[in-house]
Amino acid sequence: MGWKEAAEPYLTRMPSVERPTGHVPFKRKLAWTGAVLVLYFFLTNVYLFGVAGGGEDLFGQFRSLLAGGQGTILQVGIGPIVTASIVLQLLGGANLLGLDTSDPRDQALYQGLQKLLVIVMTLLTAIPIVYMGNFLPPSDQIAASLGIGTFGVQSLIFAQVLVGGILILYMDEVISKWGVGSGIGLFIVAGVSQSLVGGLFFWEGEVGNEGVIPTWIDIALGNAGAMPSILSADGIMFLLIDGQILAIITTILIFSVVVYAESVRVEIPLSHARVKGARGRFPVKLIYASVLPMILVRALQANIQFLGRLLRSQLGEAGMPTWLGVYQETQGQLVPVDGLFYYLAPIYQRSDWMWWLGGTAQDPAQIMLRVAIDLFIMIVGGAIFAIFWVETADMGPEATAKQIQNSGMQIPGFRQNVGVIEKVMERYIPQVTVIGGALVGLLAVLANMLGTIGQVSGTGLLLTISIIYKLYEEIAEEQLMEMHPMMREMFQE
Repeated sequence: MGWKEAAEPYLTRMPSVERPTGHVPFKRKLAWTGAVLVLYFFLTNVYLFGVAGGGEDLFGQFRSLLAGGQGTILQVGIGPIVTASIVLQLLGGANLLGLDTSDPRDQALYQGLQKLLVIVMTLLTAIPIVYMGNFLPPSDQIAASLGIGTFGVQSLIFAQVLVGGILILYMDEVISKWGVGSGIGLFIVAGVSQSLVGGLFFWEGEVGNEGVIPTWIDIALGNAGAMPSILSADGIMFLLIDGQILAIITTILIFSVVVYAESVRVEIPLSHARVKGARGRFPVKLIYASVLPMILVRALQANIQFLGRLLRSQLGEAGMPTWLGVYQETQGQLVPVDGLFYYLAPIYQRSDWMWWLGGTAQDPAQIMLRVAIDLFIMIVGGAIFAIFWVETADMGPEATAKQIQNSGMQIPGFRQNVGVIEKVMERYIPQVTVIGGALVGLLAVLANMLGTIGQVSGTGLLLTISIIYKLYEEIAEEQLMEMHPMMREMFQE
């Protein structure tokens, strides 16, 4: 008996959101999407009962990418979902699962296995966060008042984190089946949008620490403190960094490049084999695999840093080998400043590499090595995960050729044969997938290095722009099908 036969009774019984049997009206899809988004914002403001307050965010700079909120019910965010996807991508890429997602039986097994892995990853993430280190410190007062001790309060916190991880899994499934787009994409957009709005309007602090609009109001009113002359080199640097001109330029540049890259495509002409005059085009976009594989690369880096900070919390400063990692506290967070975990940490912001501005005390050679490693991981990792994404999402040459054949279309000038169509697709899809994945990785690192509005991570900004662009396309398609019901069947095919 194979593993599929042994696991089928359990995986197929995993609770799931029922798929709609017919067409879901566009207004109802918007209503489901809006309701889940409101629930998401509500849960990110429901704080865990039993936590004493404070604590260190184990995800640190990855928080906007992994969604959720520190110390809330959605503590783990979409991290377990993304980690489970990485495991399935690697197993599927190595053909170790033996599942054909075009087969309804194997598709049900795949979905059940994915849910099981998400729950396992939620457990593996929640256990160290709750029971190790000072990430979610239990309240001694609540432990005494309830008479359950510190371990009892920790177990109570653990149960809440586990429930939050399962909730976000099914919220994602509701949107995927009944709403518009995907839950993961929507939650990332929600988190990044909050940071962008804060980066524009945050009014507390002083120039250099407040939002763009308050910063320029203070500069115009002469409240910028000892501001150097604008015509001097120091004045220009002040406007670029503290005045956030560089952040504005980077944000606009990334937005423009992503929108342009989404519109660049190779269009393969198609014609219907039986209906004369029925023609179409199959677009192969420059960012063919979308920017979602970047989540997988950053999540892998987040898990590596998660391990480093966990080891540091358990071994202590004296017990942690220096070659593995040297940590220091910066703005209430432990960050690596040397060792393996330092070199594997992504470049988060300008101060991580602009040593000439006094942002970091590291040796320039160390900084350049770290930048080179981050570029290598993002460019190569982006290309590799893009390939895995295309194959597992049935977007590869073989799967695409079958879809075109089943829809009754063919490429003019070529025989109506799956093998022939596949060979034509192989000229474009693999190359475009690799180039697009590498390009997105490069853009993400550059955005982090130059800084963006609200200190949003480069990957988060890329994802947000691309997801909104795809949502726009999907909404336009839904509206077209609402106006022309006859086209619905063609779009679904």
